Amino acid sequence: MTVWIPQDDGKADLTSHDTFAAGAPHNTFARLRRDDPMHWTPWDAGEGFWSVTRHADILALNGQPDLLSSARGIRMEDQSYEEYLARRTFQETDAPDHMQTRIKVAKAFSKPVIAGFEQVIRDLCGPILDAALEKGSFDATKEIARQLPMRMLGRIMGTPDPDLPWLVEKGDALIANTDPDFTDHVLDKMTTDEYRMMPFNSPAGAELFTYAKDLMARKNVIGDTSGVLHLILQPGPDGSVLPEHEFRNFFCLLVAAGNDTTRYSIAAGIQALAHRPELLAQMQAGEVWETAPDEIIRWATPAIYFRRTATRDFEMHGKTIRQGQKVLYWFASGNRDEDAFEDPFNVNLARSPNRHLSFGQGGPHVCLGMWLARLEVRVLFQELAKRIRSIEPAGEQRFVRSNFVGGLKELPVRVTLQ
Repeated sequence: MTVWIPQDDGKADLTSHDTFAAGAPHNTFARLRRDDPMHWTPWDAGEGFWSVTRHADILALNGQPDLLSSARGIRMEDQSYEEYLARRTFQETDAPDHMQTRIKVAKAFSKPVIAGFEQVIRDLCGPILDAALEKGSFDATKEIARQLPMRMLGRIMGTPDPDLPWLVEKGDALIANTDPDFTDHVLDKMTTDEYRMMPFNSPAGAELFTYAKDLMARKNVIGDTSGVLHLILQPGPDGSVLPEHEFRNFFCLLVAAGNDTTRYSIAAGIQALAHRPELLAQMQAGEVWETAPDEIIRWATPAIYFRRTATRDFEMHGKTIRQGQKVLYWFASGNRDEDAFEDPFNVNLARSPNRHLSFGQGGPHVCLGMWLARLEVRVLFQELAKRIRSIEPAGEQRFVRSNFVGGLKELPVRVTLQ
């Protein structure tokens, strides 16, 4: 049984958020991989860009940060240098700035440290799943996929549990700022110049920054050093401290990326189970847990693309890319590349090796939270598989309206318990 069939006609507009509201346009990506793997994509709302769609090309270019810089922004939108400086996170820096920030928090996200959270995650999963499954029919994105990353976010950042729903709501408004279900300030539907110095050009950035300042003030009063936010504020080896606006942006990044990517991976995994009953049987047999999380995350590909900017002229596939031009790595395309993955539209929980691109592998910006995402996905599905006998679709699924962050925002399912 097919999990999901692309709906596009092979000539979709990659610059349009509406295109992705029906799911990623994989027929278009397949055509570009075959016929024009370094494709010049014009854009009515700004400067055009080069679209890189083959898995091997994305890996090769991602490993050359001296050629393709992150320090001009990571989305296709144009921005002035002033806006870039005000809005950048460490995702949008090159060496040595990127590594200086990364070193401060890397230990908190290391594999051994994250492994210590397994029981915490398992303890969180039980009540989440029990509350959802007893309903019989429910929206799996809202009732399951959204809940676990939200609650783990609080453990990682050291934020109070009662604040978490509000934080996730603002994170959604920030990173999915092109979807009217998540924000009143839809990026491509209205003028948002008032917030052009805020992360993602969103008023949610200002609200999150105010929250972060108040949170750290309260934590300092009581001497609370829990959570990764304390680490990022410590002086570096040279005595330098993170400027206030960069702390704000880092906080906003944690709230948005720390929740959305894992949420949409979990939702995609549940989508696969609902359409392919044999996948649940494989999970219940217990032989796929070393490989299943990466396959679910490959299938989901929550980060649809990341942008880089050419630092000098270079040639690829007979095209000349000029210094200063934007280059987009379409991870959603690379993760369905037939030359990199056998039967890429099949969810194969035993797939190995699985060199998917969802964590930005191959470059210096590989995802800090990848070990946490893998662990959350594994434990959630282990606990889910224990509790249900079957799961099936129970209504129309809906995708986020965004060509940057991709996922199922609504996934109605029906379950039968063990």
